[in-house]
Amino acid sequence: MAGERNRDGETGPPGLPELLGDCVHCGFCLPTCPTYVLWGEEMDSPRGRIHLMEQHQEGAPMSAPMVQHFDRCLGCMACVTACPSGVRYDRLIEATRATVEEEHSRPLPQRALREAIFQLFPYPNRLRALRGPLRAYQRTGLDRLVRRSGLLERLSPSLAAMERLAPPLSRSPRLPERVAARGERRATVGMLTGCVQREFFPGVNAATARVLAMEGCDVVIPARQGCCGALSLHSGREEEAKAFARRTVVAFEAVDVVVVNAAGCGSAMKDYRDVLAGDPEWAGRAEALSAKTRDLAEYLAELGPRAPRRPLPVTVAYHDACHLAHAQGVRAQPRALLAGIPELTIKEIADPEICCGSAGTYNLLQPEAAAELGDRKAASVRATEAELLVAANPGCSMQIATALERRGARLAVAHTAEVLDASLRGLGREALVPSAR
Repeated sequence: MAGERNRDGETGPPGLPELLGDCVHCGFCLPTCPTYVLWGEEMDSPRGRIHLMEQHQEGAPMSAPMVQHFDRCLGCMACVTACPSGVRYDRLIEATRATVEEEHSRPLPQRALREAIFQLFPYPNRLRALRGPLRAYQRTGLDRLVRRSGLLERLSPSLAAMERLAPPLSRSPRLPERVAARGERRATVGMLTGCVQREFFPGVNAATARVLAMEGCDVVIPARQGCCGALSLHSGREEEAKAFARRTVVAFEAVDVVVVNAAGCGSAMKDYRDVLAGDPEWAGRAEALSAKTRDLAEYLAELGPRAPRRPLPVTVAYHDACHLAHAQGVRAQPRALLAGIPELTIKEIADPEICCGSAGTYNLLQPEAAAELGDRKAASVRATEAELLVAANPGCSMQIATALERRGARLAVAHTAEVLDASLRGLGREALVPSAR
């Protein structure tokens, strides 16, 4: 099976039979698996999917029903956190998805949809070209008319999901290649701007750069950076992921630390050591980049606060993005940063380990299951009675906001960087909570 990698970069990585053999079928993963929680189907649990992987290893063909169970996996890695045996399900599902892409021929409509997604979302310039028509579509009210008609839903649930998830667009400020530290410089960091984050959530990048600068960092934003390869890596498109990884390594090789504000991107970049482990020319360089990649909250916690926090009287619900909490193990740092803001109150969301249904391209390729998970998460968010939802991944922000709107609720959504930015600049709650305006 393709995609065998060793997370620790050792020579002679363990093969899939050894990785599969780590599973003792104890079932601790079951209550943390979103699809098992939804349907109670063994083959839609990590344990069941591992059984299917073993069947394939023993010679069973990669059949359509088998592929369907693999496709239904969100890759959220909650099972990795829950597993007492240390099963590397993350490695197993990535390798299996690469094999699916090699061995299984999907129906033409599926192939066309996947190709459209991967020819658009990893390319910021293509997303930028989409902004103008999309803004016009939203400003004329045509979006509301299309949704009421149900036309897209009848044509394609995936296209309907894509249309619903598009956030309201405003001006898209462009960042310079360098943002100078405020006061005495404490560090120089590189900053990944991302693809969807750059074009659909530019305010998050602007807030990230300001916060880092106010905390004493020179922020380097390489103009030639592109997609980090996260979507490709998590979808089994190995060669494509490797190409994006090499380009990202080159873009950030000159800086000592790379700060990332999107959970899926940070997870992928920390995995470059595995993605390029078999390439003698790139393995060492990839290892170096992985070692210096930090999530924004992770880095700010390491750096320590310097800029004064001003009061922000708002109640927030903090959402654990899967690729931040499970893949990177970053849970305490964002909460600590938020707790350091005077007058801000944090409410915890029930079942934080259960994915919201975004999961990269999942809400486009599996829209029905994603909607179920989105509705479940939206109900948990509403139960907190918070005024503001804080998330650290653009996909999560779009997914939960859409689910809340579907339930007739509108809740302001912000990134951790935007909350910190509002506090450091003394903007007050009106900068984050629309009802306060």
